Amino acid sequence: MKNNKTLLPRQLGDAHIRLLRIFKVVIESGGFAAAEVDLNISRPAISLAISELESLLKMKLCHRGRSGFSITEQGEEVYQSTLELLGSIENFRAQMNAINTDLVGELNIGITDNLVTIEQMRITRSLSALKHQAPDVVINIRMIPPNDIESAVLNGKLHIGVVPELRTLPGLNYMHLYKEQSLLYCSDQHPLFQQELDAISDEALIQYDAVVPSYPQSSEIKQQQKKLNATATSTDREGIAFLILTGRFIGFLPTHFASRWHTQDKMRTIEAHNRMFHTNFSAITSKGARSHLILDTYMEELKKTVEQ
Repeated sequence: MKNNKTLLPRQLGDAHIRLLRIFKVVIESGGFAAAEVDLNISRPAISLAISELESLLKMKLCHRGRSGFSITEQGEEVYQSTLELLGSIENFRAQMNAINTDLVGELNIGITDNLVTIEQMRITRSLSALKHQAPDVVINIRMIPPNDIESAVLNGKLHIGVVPELRTLPGLNYMHLYKEQSLLYCSDQHPLFQQELDAISDEALIQYDAVVPSYPQSSEIKQQQKKLNATATSTDREGIAFLILTGRFIGFLPTHFASRWHTQDKMRTIEAHNRMFHTNFSAITSKGARSHLILDTYMEELKKTVEQ
């Protein structure tokens, strides 16, 4: 007599899809605590959903407890199958949209941190235009590092991403969006703030602690960072700003992001004519992705903002 290990019903309903979506977010977030923010539900509710899914599948999907969170071997297989299932559902929606031309479904976007203060507001304006055309479209934005955005676009987890142009991957399409300028800053609590900062030697500057990014940088940026006494790192620009504002560190920030403190005399630039670099940002999509009407519509709106 055969032993049926799984109790999955012949027909999957919305409740089962919901459990799989929760499981997917938990795995991609790296645990229950981080998933709370993305899912906007409590940790007990997440734990209950995962337990229900494990009971349904008769499998242990992940380990959780004092030793930390980790996915099991069976859990990894279920995760990959979940990606295929949810991707198929989204592809079905996209194909139906292409047939009836009604824009219904999701647009999943990955964005590098602190681009909202860029003056051109191309992402914001194109999202507004999309929502005006298609009020029923659900927009999901994830703020994650550039490498994660590239991977998520390539494997279909994201429809589109916005990343710095540090490299070109063969599986991605690129649309240039922004050219961002970064300058070297100190805060009003720093010893340099009251000094003449139009000219300062590398030898003088290296006496002061600096914070630098821990994420990948272009060769131009690395050349500027090498001149600093890097004693702290940050995974994002907000972390760099935090440390600059302590008065103990100097560091590079995009001018659009630092302007709020600069205009309030909370920060000053250091040798702005010499200590600067530029970063280009592009929208990326997968070359191998199926036609997706919502994404196509959004890209058309985004293209309009670039051409204006």
